[in-house]
Amino acid sequence: MIHYEESIKIIEELRLESLKTRKLYLTDALGYVLAEDIVAGFNSPEFPTSAMDGYAVRHEDIAAGRLRIAAINPAGSDVSEEVIAGEAIKTFTGSLMPEGSDTLIPIENVTVEDGSIIINESVPRGFAVREVGENFSAGQVLISKGTRIDFAQIGVMASLNIVAPLVYDKPTVAILSTGSELLELGETQTNRAQIRSSNNYILEAIIKKYGGNPQQLGCIGDDKASIMSAVAAAMAQSDIVVTTGGVSVGDFDFVKDVIRELGCEVLFKGVRLKPGQHVMVARKGDRFIIGLPGFAYSSTVTALIYLLPLIAKFQNTQTPLTLLKATLREPYARRNNKSEYTACNVTLENGRYFVDMEGKKSGSSAILTNMLGSTALLYLSEEAGSKEAGEEVDILLF
Repeated sequence: MIHYEESIKIIEELRLESLKTRKLYLTDALGYVLAEDIVAGFNSPEFPTSAMDGYAVRHEDIAAGRLRIAAINPAGSDVSEEVIAGEAIKTFTGSLMPEGSDTLIPIENVTVEDGSIIINESVPRGFAVREVGENFSAGQVLISKGTRIDFAQIGVMASLNIVAPLVYDKPTVAILSTGSELLELGETQTNRAQIRSSNNYILEAIIKKYGGNPQQLGCIGDDKASIMSAVAAAMAQSDIVVTTGGVSVGDFDFVKDVIRELGCEVLFKGVRLKPGQHVMVARKGDRFIIGLPGFAYSSTVTALIYLLPLIAKFQNTQTPLTLLKATLREPYARRNNKSEYTACNVTLENGRYFVDMEGKKSGSSAILTNMLGSTALLYLSEEAGSKEAGEEVDILLF
């Protein structure tokens, strides 16, 4: 078994031969990663524009105290009138500032009387005038390649009339759970040794949440022929195949053998890690197989730390999860000599994260309920010792 840090380095150094891209209609691109820089093709605004409802004037005329209303300038109109000495043009939010004007006096600052405005309160020169390029300038990179598209990016691209941005394709991730004891959702239990499958559903949720396209292939029995057929078919129609179960050293653990027999290059098999020490990662060209343990907690943790970086590789970006610092509220005694991830409660107080273990159960790597609540994963390297209350630790926040 290799050191956990070595396994992470292997994943980080992976390079793909090619990345798939496509154009998507703007709002359909939500959650995708940009495969191009978004560059402004014009200034915004292109001309001086009113930021409020009011009256466009020459600042030097404000001292007169009374100005004639020469015209009205609604938003969207290309006003032809020019502001001259002693006059004002009523101008609305978003309207172009008329030629000759340099200042906008808000409606609240004047009284209208007999076709004129009486200026009750002065404003400085240039007040409420949006200058050319205030929002952005022509040639400016507004959104960088590699940015995951959210609502703000969609709004900016819409203002640039970008109908279909170029994005990286989300990788298709096929999910296979192995185990003759597993029951699908809704399937009737026929003997007490059977258990309900949860791995394939939590993996589907993780993949959806963190940028992949899940392909649910269900549960298969613990016989080598079925596993061989299912994994081969999954590889043919997906970018990443993720399996649960069958990677340990039992008589019916065939996944690890099937992966090799399908001609895949094994990047690593076995990591000094708790939970998930039997995790296996392999590749064949630009296709990958991740063999996760069968216990629910183990498969969840190893999916977060190994599957998510692979999904990110296909979109030329970084894994969405990183280690953060938190303060222990109670002592933590390490349980083994491997690197370990332990579910903990996390709170944020005055900008600092705090963690404790209240209500978290100790036992096997099957206790998925430890992930419920406001939970993070406390990480200790295999070189770290036990920790005292008040010490800083690393946590994986998801």
